[in-house]
Order: sequence, then structure tokens, then C-alpha cells
Amino acid sequence: MKYDTESLVKEAVEAGFSQAGELNTDALAFIPEVREMCSADRCRQYGRNWRCPPACGSIEEAADRALRYTYGIIVQTVGEMDGDFDYGSISAASAGHKENFTALVKQLRARYNDVLPMGAGPCDLCGECAYPGEPCRHPDEAISSMEAYGLWVSEVCRLSGIPYNNGPRTITFTSCYLLR
Repeated sequence: MKYDTESLVKEAVEAGFSQAGELNTDALAFIPEVREMCSADRCRQYGRNWRCPPACGSIEEAADRALRYTYGIIVQTVGEMDGDFDYGSISAASAGHKENFTALVKQLRARYNDVLPMGAGPCDLCGECAYPGEPCRHPDEAISSMEAYGLWVSEVCRLSGIPYNNGPRTITFTSCYLLR
């Protein structure tokens, strides 16, 4: 299937993203060291979330799943910050990114048979994830991050011709959709 990048980028921007572009699927390198960084548990979801390591499966399983797709779109939300530690602006940009990402996932899934979304940060559909005691409550809606797949996000952006650093006093949240 041939995808219309211009239309998909326009749709992403209309959905509220700051910028979007075609993802270079050759840039999808699944790096164990990226996945291992999750074990530092900075987001406090490692070993506590079905869509984060180690529960989301091995890096080989992630690669097998993602490499079935032949096309992708990167979407970004760029937030402006008043200072280097402006957590209010960071939180607002993150929340807006997740809201727009979820809405565009629904739009794309309504149109295409197979969409693999990769988000920014841990899945937070549920107030508290059921892991490990119970199965995922929303297995068809829960989303793993690009990092959980072992992707070095800044490098995927660079190889796709999409800026990752958008200047001083900005924060950029990056996600992608793979289509087949």
C-alpha cells in the first residue's frame, strides 16, 4: 500500500502536534542498551507496567513486531518552557502530546487495518497498572514507548530528517505510528 505522507503529516498537525514527518524505517535499530536504560527506573514504571520492560517482552520480540511494518510517521509536541526546570510546562506538553497521540491512534486505526503506535513515556491508561497480578485491562489500547522497543529516539529523528532538539527552553515529546 502507498501512503500519502503529505496528508498524514497535515492530519497530525491538525490533530495538535507541533511537527510531523515520515519515519525512515531503515532507522529502526533495536538497541539493547536503550532498553537497559529503562532499568534505571527514572519513570518509576520498570517492572510495574505491562507496556514497559521487562513485561513488554524481549528486544527481539519488539524488533520482530515492529519490522513487519513498512511505513511510519513521527509526531512531536514541542513545549516552550519559562526556565530549565519549568515542570508545569513540561507536564502540560506531555499531557497534550499523549491526548493528541491517543486521538490520532483512534483515527488511524479506523482507516488502516494495522497500526503499531509507539508512544512517549510509559502507558498510563489505568491509574495503576494491573501488572504483575492481573492481565492488562486494555491490551488493544495500551501502548509501549519507542524506548521500550529499544529505539534511540534522537537517532531515529536524525535519520528521518526530523529535529529532536528544538532549541533552548523547549521540551520535545516524540512518538510514532507504524503502518503496514
